[in-house]
Amino acid sequence: MINGALAEKLSAGLISLFSKLPEPEQIKQLLAYLQLLHRWNDSFNLTAVRDPEQMVTRHLLDSLSVLPWVDEGPLLDAGAGAGLPGIPLAIMRPDLEVTLLDSAGKKVRFMNHVARALQLSNIHPVQDRLEAWNCGTQPRLIISRAFSNLGDFALASRHLAGEKTSLLAMKGKRPDSELKTLPAWLQVDLIEKLTVPGLQEDRHLVIMSLIP
Repeated sequence: MINGALAEKLSAGLISLFSKLPEPEQIKQLLAYLQLLHRWNDSFNLTAVRDPEQMVTRHLLDSLSVLPWVDEGPLLDAGAGAGLPGIPLAIMRPDLEVTLLDSAGKKVRFMNHVARALQLSNIHPVQDRLEAWNCGTQPRLIISRAFSNLGDFALASRHLAGEKTSLLAMKGKRPDSELKTLPAWLQVDLIEKLTVPGLQEDRHLVIMSLIP
């Protein structure tokens, strides 16, 4: 499934995002993850995107478009699904501890398989619901592209967030109507328009934090 065209598409997208290529081993791991996702998708229905070329754009490059705003961890990927955006971020940032939280057992099994197959020691899949999960170490970053509403994401994450925690919500169009209904204890720190190579759709990153 992985061919030269996909590798070229990924490499061109990474250069567009970061002005340089990452380490060859990181590109190899990203492509290996894509291959596993494509293979498991037939049986486990992990993602609606089936075409490998679209997976490069809509999964790998879309996930990595937020990398400049991912600083120190640990990072919690809330509603990780098949490991997006957490696994691509973990591949690009081996120093970053990433917890991949999802309530679906089949998706957690897939992420555990990825961790073993790619020997990613910095990812930690967990099966639980965000609003019910209690972690030992407070996350510095909580990221999600699974929530359709900013307020729902904030409320579900509230018990895990501290004064130094940032909530990173990946959205499509700028969510102006949702911003008006955020809880009073939350502030918006940044709204960044993202550019995903090859994707002709609006993408935004909303970064929020607790009001001191």
